Amino acid sequence: MITLADLAALQAQHAEAWDATVAPVVVPSPAGDLVIGDGPVTLMGCVNLSRDSTYRESVAVDSDHAVRMGRVQAAQGAAIIDLGAESSQAAAARVGVSAQVAALVPVVEALSPEVVVSVETYHPDVVRACLTAGARVLNMTGREHEEQMLTLAAEHDAAVVMCFGDAANVREPTDVPPDTDPIPVLLDHFAPRLERALELGVSRVVIDPGMGFHYRNLVDPLTRSRHQARVLAQTFRLRPLGVPVCNILPHSFDLFGDEFRKAEGFYAVFAALGGAHLLRVHEVPHLRAVLHALTALEVR
Repeated sequence: MITLADLAALQAQHAEAWDATVAPVVVPSPAGDLVIGDGPVTLMGCVNLSRDSTYRESVAVDSDHAVRMGRVQAAQGAAIIDLGAESSQAAAARVGVSAQVAALVPVVEALSPEVVVSVETYHPDVVRACLTAGARVLNMTGREHEEQMLTLAAEHDAAVVMCFGDAANVREPTDVPPDTDPIPVLLDHFAPRLERALELGVSRVVIDPGMGFHYRNLVDPLTRSRHQARVLAQTFRLRPLGVPVCNILPHSFDLFGDEFRKAEGFYAVFAALGGAHLLRVHEVPHLRAVLHALTALEVR
């Protein structure tokens, strides 16, 4: 059970982390500079060009459909549209580099003059093609070619969302940090990666603790949901790294059942209270309303 006392104690125990300074990430946008940092939470809508994606409402059947979905999400309040051509599920079919490029580039070219476009990939050739086509953000979900991808991001002056994980890519199941307290592991994981990114010329990085990916030690649905909620509420403890944090919001089918499309709004409350700066979501209008309510209301 989550109580107000739990949240208050959490903030008091880690007040020093709460006070740490986070430098905003500024991304050039067709609508003017997009600032990701302390202040209003930024929404990243997602469009999946893979039929293996579990969230069916985010699946685009072809490039034209993906462009329409991206435009709709932008109109609904998404400041960034994240495109992916391969599901991150461990059992999903892998999509070759040429097929990913063929699917993604036309969508990037169509959307990038209108909205900030992010591309989720772990292939340097896909990174190069999409950044050349106009993508402004690399959602980097693999370590195998990390330095090459960071170098490409620097060459194109792109921002990077750096996801947690040590595998070649997040499709390869690994374990999450210990359930007792995952935050120290996350801090130790990201610190050297952020330092290396800066050395390679990437100055705009957002970190993602990886709550949306599959892990071997989180197979039980309730155990997974508890871990996700814990990390979301403690996002502020990553502030000493000095960069904004992106969170993927869970769906928790086993908790929400037929109402699973409301789950993102539920978890958004904890993510926002916990200090998240960027949220990757499927239900953009619902999340926009939830975040607006959190901003407009007071409890004191």
